Amino acid sequence: MRSVEDQQIKVTAAAVAPRPVRVAIAEAQGLLCAEDVVTELPLPGFDQAAIDGYAVRSVDVAAAGTDLRDGEGKLVDLTLPVVGEVAAGSRQPIRLQPRQTVRVDTGAPLPTLADAVLPLEFTDGGRARIKVYEPVRSGDYVRRIGDDVQPGDIAVRAGTIIGAAQVGLLAAVGRDKVLVHPRPRLSVISIGGELVDIDRKPGPGQVFDVNSYALAAAARDAGADVNRVGIVSGDPKALRDVVEGQLVRSEVVVIAGAAGGAACEQIKEALSGLGELEVDRIAMHPGSVQGFGRLGRDEVPTFLLPSNPVGALVVFEVMVRPLIRIALGRRHPMRRIVQARTIMPVVSMPGRRGYLRAQLMRDEQTGELLVQPLGANGSAHLLSTLAEANSLIVVDPEVTEVRTGDEVQVAFLAQRG
Repeated sequence: MRSVEDQQIKVTAAAVAPRPVRVAIAEAQGLLCAEDVVTELPLPGFDQAAIDGYAVRSVDVAAAGTDLRDGEGKLVDLTLPVVGEVAAGSRQPIRLQPRQTVRVDTGAPLPTLADAVLPLEFTDGGRARIKVYEPVRSGDYVRRIGDDVQPGDIAVRAGTIIGAAQVGLLAAVGRDKVLVHPRPRLSVISIGGELVDIDRKPGPGQVFDVNSYALAAAARDAGADVNRVGIVSGDPKALRDVVEGQLVRSEVVVIAGAAGGAACEQIKEALSGLGELEVDRIAMHPGSVQGFGRLGRDEVPTFLLPSNPVGALVVFEVMVRPLIRIALGRRHPMRRIVQARTIMPVVSMPGRRGYLRAQLMRDEQTGELLVQPLGANGSAHLLSTLAEANSLIVVDPEVTEVRTGDEVQVAFLAQRG
């Protein structure tokens, strides 16, 4: 029986990242940047107001807030005439003269000679003339040209996951396209004479095809570009033709059903001309019997997963998902592992690493992570408990029982909603 670690090493060694492609920045979200994006222009491209207010020369308002007196010794306010208004997007240049001010909107180009912006709350908000209550220093409330990015700076580095902020920065520096590592293409095939698609009513002895839908969803969640082939006949020639067709359009192929027994041997025989699909017993549960090989001219990683949907999804999580993440260029392909305390006993099979469905939660009073196993012994087939799970308790092969209150390792699955 092969260990989980040995099988994972074998699988992940077969990961092949698709060649980088250039895509529109609107389509790049969630992908790994494959180039250093060097900016050609400064950002901002001109001095601009950082807030709504009044553009001024800072020397003209330096005395605001002090005791100003006129020739007769009377206290007076510092006032300035408002000689114009500049909206964001204005292309009409304005030159500010000494002891004048111009009303400006956020993002508006700063008038020539202005070196600061008075916030509205520093004034009485006048239109023709303003009273100035507080001074500003040179550069206050101004976005200087190149403050954000200078020409030659790297806006987005290779290896960065492109999120909303990166898309915004790419747009800000004028890039409409970016080189990325594309999503690996993955095909999902279901095999089984008992299967019918969900648009048909099952007859005696028939069940709905769960695996192709569930595994396709899991692959999309992992970041793959998925083609759900659906149910394929067990006829050897038909199966070979379908698989061969998917190998030329995929970086990963997943076949669900008949991972053991005579049906498994038939599948291996049908695909033998495409390469060797090795079926092994892996020291894990559920899903210990599983197959993996590199088929076709391009040696495409191909998996044979159990027909049991829970086992198929767990094997996908442990073996297939890391392969997809590596192909995407992710540095950390495995799920995050946390330590949590069990709130009820856990039983696991001897000699196998257990991946047990669970609900991870946090104690509101102590902040401690707690974990509750879902389902009981013998319920590995129950898909409903997997749907409730947000984590998997990972139990080492030498451990068969975990007592209430013991700490365990927990693989935290993606949050729903």
